[in-house]
Amino acid sequence: FGSLLGLCLLTQILTGLFLAMHYTASTTTAFTSVAHICRDVQYGWLIRNLHANGASLFFICLYIHIGRGVYYGSYLYKETWNTGIILLFLTMATAFVGYVLP
Repeated sequence: FGSLLGLCLLTQILTGLFLAMHYTASTTTAFTSVAHICRDVQYGWLIRNLHANGASLFFICLYIHIGRGVYYGSYLYKETWNTGIILLFLTMATAFVGYVLP
C-alpha cells in the first residue's frame, strides 16, 4: 500500500494545483469560484471529485499501511516506527489545517 500512498499523494498535489488555479479565497466569491470550476472549467467537476475522494482514499491506504506494519511487528524497529508516527501526525495536521479549518 506504500505505492498507492505515493500515487494518491501525487494525485492530490496535481488536482490541488489545478483547483488552486481557478479558486478564489475571498469570502464573497468563494462559492461562485467553486461553481465556476464545476461548470466552466473543462473537466473541473472531475478534478474536484478526484481531489475530494482522493483524500479519503489516501487516509484509507495510510491506515491499511499502518495496520500491516502492526500485523507484521514493524513497531519493533523503533527509529523507523517513530519516523512513521511523526509523518502520520504531520499528515493529520496538514489535513486539519487545509480542509477542516477553512
